[in-house]
Amino acid sequence: MSTAFPLPPELDDVVDRGTPERRAEVVRRIADLFVQGAARFNAGHVQVFDGVLLRLLPEAEAEAELRSELARRFCSLGNAPPALIGQLVQDEDIAIAGPLLRRSSQIADDTLAALARSRGQTHLMAITERTVIAPPITDVIVRRGDREVLRAIALNTGAEFSSSGFDGLIRRAAQDGVLAAAVGARDDLSAPRLKDLLASSAESVRRKLIEAATPNARIAINRVLRELAGEPTQPVVKRDFAPAQRAIVTLHHRGDLGEEAVLDFARAFQYEETVAALSAMSGVRIATLDPLIAGERHDPMLMLGKALGFGWITVRAMIGLQLGPDRMPASPDVEEARQNFEQLAPQAAQRVVGFWKMRPSVD
Repeated sequence: MSTAFPLPPELDDVVDRGTPERRAEVVRRIADLFVQGAARFNAGHVQVFDGVLLRLLPEAEAEAELRSELARRFCSLGNAPPALIGQLVQDEDIAIAGPLLRRSSQIADDTLAALARSRGQTHLMAITERTVIAPPITDVIVRRGDREVLRAIALNTGAEFSSSGFDGLIRRAAQDGVLAAAVGARDDLSAPRLKDLLASSAESVRRKLIEAATPNARIAINRVLRELAGEPTQPVVKRDFAPAQRAIVTLHHRGDLGEEAVLDFARAFQYEETVAALSAMSGVRIATLDPLIAGERHDPMLMLGKALGFGWITVRAMIGLQLGPDRMPASPDVEEARQNFEQLAPQAAQRVVGFWKMRPSVD
């Protein structure tokens, strides 16, 4: 193939018989040529450079140092030799892979996600510095990242999170005030997620979140805290729980009040009996539980189930009870709820249920 750029005339001899030092010198000269002319090169030119560099590089002296140099020089180019870039980004040495993980636009999302699954925290940290990070990648980072990595990804305004990824970020922030402040400052934090963040966070974390918030964000936080401390503002259907409470007392005296009873009530769509049983077992007033369970969100079911040590089968039946016999939850919603339930820490759930217990009675 003819090319429109000069190559060292001794290249073939260097490839076949050159010393490592000579090879390294030629690699640098070719890299210089590429960087200088990259804007003019077409795909054929790039392919020639790619093949030549791949032939020369494996035998070069101080290979790691040279590879790192090439990664730094090529990471900002949109048309760098693709096979070489693909080889360098897979390197376990962060000095080599790092510049490409941070800046290269040539690394596909599936490659980044695979590297996030298989590499260590230094590689994950490098990925968090990208200008844009898609949900398949952030999902992995939220699952695997350590405290510093999670803080970095939360601070990156170009990082996008799936629903499960955001939920995982909020769970990790429950005991980390710095992370909670970073999550709380995100523009894509919805009001329901802010409520989840505050409901699951320790008091010390809440204080740090408030301290770091902007004036407008602080107003929203205080509004949510008042909502968590008081009764729901939406009107609820008035139900007669007295017969159900008497039945639950009888079950309790017989020693039959437990998860199996809740499962039976939920499967039979016996709403009042289910709520009365959950109230007796959790210590949360029926007046507090009723609007929570009658609402649209599945979170109260997850919190109660985890706090009481229930299995997923019972929690799934409680979700069905919440919707009623004429409505079926969508499969993706159920699967997301199952994953959230499995990842939910019992301590976090117990903290939320404890918060519900402290709500003042309005009877």
